[in-house]
Amino acid sequence: MHACLYDPINSSSGAENLRSPHPLSSALGLCLCEAGGEEMLGPMQILHVHVHVKAEFVEAFREATIENAGHSIREAGIARFDVVQQLDDSTRFVLVEVYRDVSAPAAHKETAHYAKWLEIVTPMMAEPRQRTMFSNVFPADQGW
Repeated sequence: MHACLYDPINSSSGAENLRSPHPLSSALGLCLCEAGGEEMLGPMQILHVHVHVKAEFVEAFREATIENAGHSIREAGIARFDVVQQLDDSTRFVLVEVYRDVSAPAAHKETAHYAKWLEIVTPMMAEPRQRTMFSNVFPADQGW
């Protein structure tokens, strides 16, 4: 029997366990170590980049961003690179970038395609882009 920090059974058994079970363990009724383990709080990072584009540049921004995303997804450190557009305001986009480890975002910024994208789209933006970095919780990193 392993001492799973995310196992609700072990956590409530009275054994010395300083961390409470992960909420998803209880909800899913399984030990998250077996579903991907402590990797769930590990190095995978998800970046959301909110971009507000000037109305006259929406199509050009889409094209440049799709080209960048196509190159980005081929990088070893990128698990996923999504581009989504807001339904009720076509000038707003979110880039959802899933990085395999903590060094991958910096490596991405060193690529030629990122530099090209940034040079092309920066003048198209109505305001500076907003970035928020997240750590992966579920599914396990291997699920990406």
